[in-house]
Amino acid sequence: MIVKTISSSIIGIDSYSVDVEVDVSSGLPQFSTVGLPDAAVRESKDRIKSAIKNSGYGFPRHRVTVNLAPADIKKEGTGFDLPIACGILAAEGIIERKKLLDYMLLGELSLDGGVKAIHGALSAALQSKISGLAGIILPRENATEAAMVEGIDVIAVDYLHDVVEFLNDIRLIPPVEVKASELYSKSLSYPFDFDEVSGQDQAKRSLEVAAAGGHNIIMIGPPGSGKTMLAQRFLTILPDLSFEEAIETTKVYSVAGLLDKETSLIRSRPFRSPHHSISDAGLVGGGHIPKPGEISLAHNGVLFLDELPEFKRHVLEALRQPMEDGKVTIARSSLTIVYPARFILVAAMNPCPCGYFTDHKRACTCTYAQIRQYRAKISGPLLDRIDIHIEVPSVGYKALATKSKGEKSKTIKERIMRAKRKQCERFESETPCNALMTNRQIKEFCPLNGDSRRMIEMAMEKLALSARAYTKILKVARTIADLEGEGDIRPQHVSEAIQYRSLDRKMI
Repeated sequence: MIVKTISSSIIGIDSYSVDVEVDVSSGLPQFSTVGLPDAAVRESKDRIKSAIKNSGYGFPRHRVTVNLAPADIKKEGTGFDLPIACGILAAEGIIERKKLLDYMLLGELSLDGGVKAIHGALSAALQSKISGLAGIILPRENATEAAMVEGIDVIAVDYLHDVVEFLNDIRLIPPVEVKASELYSKSLSYPFDFDEVSGQDQAKRSLEVAAAGGHNIIMIGPPGSGKTMLAQRFLTILPDLSFEEAIETTKVYSVAGLLDKETSLIRSRPFRSPHHSISDAGLVGGGHIPKPGEISLAHNGVLFLDELPEFKRHVLEALRQPMEDGKVTIARSSLTIVYPARFILVAAMNPCPCGYFTDHKRACTCTYAQIRQYRAKISGPLLDRIDIHIEVPSVGYKALATKSKGEKSKTIKERIMRAKRKQCERFESETPCNALMTNRQIKEFCPLNGDSRRMIEMAMEKLALSARAYTKILKVARTIADLEGEGDIRPQHVSEAIQYRSLDRKMI
């Protein structure tokens, strides 16, 4: 007897429907799974047998064949335990079939019949709605996450017998309800603020410009100058996530298995700060079983790379394409996986190996060759993709001892939000921020008058800037003008934007 149940699997951060076909036929007892299952799926037969028996049901003493369709895509994970078990029980007449095809089934089974959490519940719930199903049955731990999708019933279960009783109409399990609008409207709070940073007015200004236009930024300065402190507070001045961005970010963390049990929606922008020993697969994603890397976990947020020259050269070079495209593509022989990776890069580095090349208080002990070798670890093409280069000098005693505080993050954020509204009106949702303007948009929205044109021409010749650096200057100048409420780009905006290309100048 053949029974079909509906489940799902993940490609990238999106889910696709999988038909789980179970055939119980006469023959010697055997349990086989086909349809390109991975090791975790193949091992499910032992978990399923124990779960069914320990739940008080009999396991068939016949040939059991399970097919996962479409059969040309590899199936991964433990979420197929529950649909396979329900298919076997339906084939044995224990579960009635009338409601079986109305719900998507997902869940890992423990040996006592308990239903354990899986990854990608939010994506599965979205696919359940797209497929026109009545709802989804999944572990209780994943229920609030899946309930963010409106228009379907999310049935939370703890044990296999809960599913059997629900599908047989023996027990009524009310759907889990979560009001997404209320979760999204909750105000955010951060444990730190920009007014805690002493001095560094120029660095604060550059971070404000970066936040307003979505620009990548690198800070260069001696140890203890406050680079990490500034980077951590950069998050407090970024615009809040839109609801669509929050859902997309939550999907990434759900697929990666990093979503907290108490968290059904990620409200604050991610801030990822990987160690410099990270591998290229850890940063951009991939591995034997492909998973999102740090750049995808920083999607719609901030990727902070401290001590940038200490990262392996090939790891940094792997950033170049995602920084341009806003996504990372991982190619395998059987399929291609695409993860989103639209982030703001905030990098920090010392000016030399000892860290004191530009410091006026401590002498640098590095040789000319050492400094050149140290800075050469960061390639020109990568630096070209960073819009703003800013020097962060050491802070003097007066700035540290002063009792007066700088601007609060809230005040800076209000200016940034005004500039963002200008960009939304200008691009009409076609482009999210100035940093992502196309060449056509640059020509349309970044016209220069005579003085501005001569200024940027002089900078191009003197600093030997590339074509990409030229467009970066125009984009940053456009953002500076937006912050000041100006419709036209004026010479002072271009001048400030040129000042933010410090690493393009002669280093020594």
